[in-house]
Amino acid sequence: MAHLNGSHHVTMSVGSAQEDVDFHVDVLGLRFIKKTVLFDGSLPIYHLYYSNANGDPSSVLTTFPFAKAGIIGRRGTNQAREVQLAVPAGSLDYWERRLSGHRVETENAEVFGRRRLLFRHPCGIEYVMVGVDDDPREGHTGAGVPAEHAIHGIHGVGVHVSNPENMVEFLADSFYGKSLVEEGDRVVHTVGGPGQGGAVELVVNRREEPGTWRYGSGTIHHFAWNAETLRNQDELKFEIEGVGYTDISELKDRKYFKSVYVRTPGGALFELAVTHAEGGWTCDESPQELGSRFQLPEQFEDRREEIFAQLEPISR
Repeated sequence: MAHLNGSHHVTMSVGSAQEDVDFHVDVLGLRFIKKTVLFDGSLPIYHLYYSNANGDPSSVLTTFPFAKAGIIGRRGTNQAREVQLAVPAGSLDYWERRLSGHRVETENAEVFGRRRLLFRHPCGIEYVMVGVDDDPREGHTGAGVPAEHAIHGIHGVGVHVSNPENMVEFLADSFYGKSLVEEGDRVVHTVGGPGQGGAVELVVNRREEPGTWRYGSGTIHHFAWNAETLRNQDELKFEIEGVGYTDISELKDRKYFKSVYVRTPGGALFELAVTHAEGGWTCDESPQELGSRFQLPEQFEDRREEIFAQLEPISR
């Protein structure tokens, strides 16, 4: 039977590459696991990857820095808006102090009866820290972040919608969403098992105009789900197409995983991802070397010097 294990990664269009690395590595303490390029299009753009200690599929944040290209996105409704990160329960006071010490503005909120810490990426993307109990994923103790406070991985994604009904139907019928919870202007489905970053929070937003779906600094481009195997990925794709959601791509090889993309009725772009059986993140670097060298897909290797010369230098 087709299934989804939980999240796989989230991919954002951000501003400066160096600013992005500094934020994720020096401020959040995440592990820098891959430095490569965007596979699509002809414009050389970095693709940077960050994760928890072990690079678990439900822990990976990836970014396309678009500042040098001058492409700006527009945040709005009918768009993925919030990157939600799971931290150990009781860690929010630590993170509030740490973020403030790095001059990152924070705000506290109570959602579904639990405190959250809200802040933003330097390019404006909304981040949310959620304290969770019994999360088996191991946080990365980078930049002095102690193990008892380190980020486990993804908690979920917040998707702003003008009307939630079609998205609720899509999640329940095609993404095996369960445990539907409602509070005020939020409706939540859980996709996959516990501790796998599978929360989808639909936020009713009729105040703003629709946001952009293209690449552009300051926006989330897509949210990826862990389909586990290629056979299961195929079954999910056929099921989604079979009920009429035909705005779905063919299989794309991203070197570290294989992907199928589907435009959801709420506007957000979702991906069904399967980590490559032949090593995943370690297919071109050892576990100890992850993120230390600039990697290129084979089809771009003959243009390595040309491509690298067009990218913003990164000190890391």
